[in-house]
Amino acid sequence: MIRTTWHYGIHFILPLLVALFIYPKQWKKVYIIMLACMLIDLDHLIASPIFDSNRCSINFHPLHTYYAIVAYIILIIPRRTRIIGLGLIIHILADYVDCWLM
Repeated sequence: MIRTTWHYGIHFILPLLVALFIYPKQWKKVYIIMLACMLIDLDHLIASPIFDSNRCSINFHPLHTYYAIVAYIILIIPRRTRIIGLGLIIHILADYVDCWLM
């Protein structure tokens, strides 16, 4: 229960807080973009089984590999891709916490 609360709290609450406090004038747009970053979980569809509560996503799924994480960090640097990069890093952080709490 605690693991699920932390996981989904980071997925939904942290992007909202970032949007509200860092981008207050356009927080709705920023929040929607960050929520759209959850689409990287589509790579779970190629795993067998698709969902395993005891599996760590980090470095298991293609869009959750360390190489992908480096790319997401690089996306934070240019201003044009910063929000997407933040959303992806927050997503990875949620998955990392989930792995850590296993």
